[in-house]
Amino acid sequence: MEFFFDERKAAQAASLLLDRHDRRMPYIKLIKLLYLADREALIETGLPITGDRFVSMKYGPVLSRVLDLVKEPNPAEDSVWHSYIAREGYDAVLVGSPTSDHLSEYDEDVLRSIFDSCGHEKWPDVVTRTHALPEWTDPGASATQIEPEDILRFAGFSDEEVATAAAQAATTYKLRTHAAAAR
Repeated sequence: MEFFFDERKAAQAASLLLDRHDRRMPYIKLIKLLYLADREALIETGLPITGDRFVSMKYGPVLSRVLDLVKEPNPAEDSVWHSYIAREGYDAVLVGSPTSDHLSEYDEDVLRSIFDSCGHEKWPDVVTRTHALPEWTDPGASATQIEPEDILRFAGFSDEEVATAAAQAATTYKLRTHAAAAR
């Protein structure tokens, strides 16, 4: 399954979480909360919130592009992510006022639910929580892709339901890619 990564939506999702956490949290915790939100949305609707790629890394599953954005040492001036989120040491910090015009009400509900369930935990506890997910395997010093189909199968989806979700994702990806190219 391939999804269309929406940097603005990812930044707005992160800002919603940061705003609920006094505008600052360890970036590893932020990445884990975003992973959990994307995973939840994938299981419930067949589509993640951010459209990012799921990967297994030493400290658990993460969203690949979000991790890259968080760790970017020299962000471009026109970086959408960095207009919302700054990194200070090992923390992600909300810059300015959060907006959510690219998030649906459903997206916001999922993000709030994830925050309410584990947003007040310390970052090592959130890491431990993600290590317990069935799709995570320790890749050692490297990273391996987590297939969305595997997440759905671990969640109890049949092969037919996974195929239906993949077809829906493919259609959505084509529509969003076409719309982005037209801009």
